[in-house]
Amino acid sequence: MLPPNDQLRICFAHAAYRMAERFGLRNTGIAHVQVSTAEGLARELPLADVLVVSMLWKNELAPSAGRLKFIQSISSGTDWYDKDGLRAAGIRLASAAGVNAEAVAQHAMALMLALRRRLPEARDNQHRRHWRGMISEIAVREDQLDGKTLLVVGLGRIGTRLAQLGKAFGMRVIATRRNPAAGAAGVDAVAGNDRLHEMLGQADIVALTCPLTPETENLIDAAALGAMRPAAHLVNVARGRIVDEPALIHALQAGRIAAAALDVTVEEPLRSASPLWSMPNVLITPHTAGETQSYEDGVIDILLENLQHLRRSEPLRNQVV
Repeated sequence: MLPPNDQLRICFAHAAYRMAERFGLRNTGIAHVQVSTAEGLARELPLADVLVVSMLWKNELAPSAGRLKFIQSISSGTDWYDKDGLRAAGIRLASAAGVNAEAVAQHAMALMLALRRRLPEARDNQHRRHWRGMISEIAVREDQLDGKTLLVVGLGRIGTRLAQLGKAFGMRVIATRRNPAAGAAGVDAVAGNDRLHEMLGQADIVALTCPLTPETENLIDAAALGAMRPAAHLVNVARGRIVDEPALIHALQAGRIAAAALDVTVEEPLRSASPLWSMPNVLITPHTAGETQSYEDGVIDILLENLQHLRRSEPLRNQVV
């Protein structure tokens, strides 16, 4: 399926990640090039046997990829790829699922702590050179995580690791997953998505770690938000479209839920006119939950493994197509 290494050409395509630089340190002898723009990708794609790419991929590029045999996605998500089109063109696809599971789980934990410990307010006060006094009202003081109930929506790699971290902080951890028969993965209780609203009512913190699918799009809608406790926090490190954003904004403005921490939004970058930017009970990070200094090396590990699988006609690691 693939030419030998001395004839193989890999195109790395990403706006920020230094994939080619890290790949060169492996001394594979495989020719490779790095592009960082859509124009660069369009130029190099006809020469590539293997493409390592993320959001720069557009499905309309496929007809110009005459040599392309394999796409190694740089990201865990693959919802923007036309799988049927790739299959028809004989192009294989694998994701980078798991490469940043630890980073995303830790980021979710950091967001949970930031909301509970009122860290965004502290940073704002620092900029104002304002020393806030102690808070008399018990319900709005800083709080701790132990003894709270965390609901993890999606018990895959990231969700399972977040559940472990939650347990380490002394939390009661419950979860929903598409197939609860697949196991509880160490959580205190697990249920199917059909019981989501029931589980939402038990949680102090709801963390979204599920993939974006037709079933999970707008999973957290007005009804789901209405099922949450008024003092609950929502943390989204999954995909923006899992949440009905107008319904979330309304719930936050109305005090229907207490706060939200969002690493992802429906539109990215988040439009400047969005009220989410200025809401005091919202913490936003710019889709950086998966960022880590070892990200490139983790993707390259998967890439090299999958090249071997392709040569041996074996299933791919994280195979999608």
